[in-house]
Amino acid sequence: MVAAGDLGPISIIIPALNESGTLQATLQALQPLRRGGHEVIVVDGGSRDNTVRESRPYADRVLHSLAGRALQMQTGARAARGRVLWFLHADTRAPENAAAGIGAAVRDNRYDWGRFDIRFEDTGPMLDLVARLANLRSRLSGIATGDQGIFVSRELFNRVHGFPPIPLMEDIALSRALKAHSRPACLRLQLTTSARRWQKHGVIRTIVLMWSLRLGYFLGMSPYTLARYYRAHRP
Repeated sequence: MVAAGDLGPISIIIPALNESGTLQATLQALQPLRRGGHEVIVVDGGSRDNTVRESRPYADRVLHSLAGRALQMQTGARAARGRVLWFLHADTRAPENAAAGIGAAVRDNRYDWGRFDIRFEDTGPMLDLVARLANLRSRLSGIATGDQGIFVSRELFNRVHGFPPIPLMEDIALSRALKAHSRPACLRLQLTTSARRWQKHGVIRTIVLMWSLRLGYFLGMSPYTLARYYRAHRP
């Protein structure tokens, strides 16, 4: 538990791979938090574009790792100096008051971890419904997904050994481990996430694919099998 008044800097950890042209907007939105003393760590998984060069002016550190979100986020967590770790996707913009929301949550004796609500940029009625249902599902189940910006005290993160080294569903696996200790703080502050995947592949097709993967994981399928399925069925 992070003691009241002793939060210190939040370490914002962003895994990235070939995110040139996307990550910069995410990092620019975090500059007020940097000026407030929080640190931003980008962990690159071997990008072949300008991701690393574009990140350097906006991040406290740019680290390198093997590709894979779990591995990249674990690398960032090991290097972080904050007592609270916040994992943010490369295509997700945070509001300026995000750190205040995290601080209020982790100082509450009920919570050691949590997540944000999400909304899609350039949203239409269908994507707005997807976001609302995702937020509701997470609030009821106590399970968070990576695009909801999971934050957690370093103490609890270390206690559950962080992200398991799996190629898919690492966010669900971490949530389950954290939930065994306490339910999450479900902040109503909204992160704005890109709708690019949904627009490119089609909303219905993406929903079916995502739910198929989650159902398979719930039924005990190996994340490695699910990762192969994802690669085979991704448009």
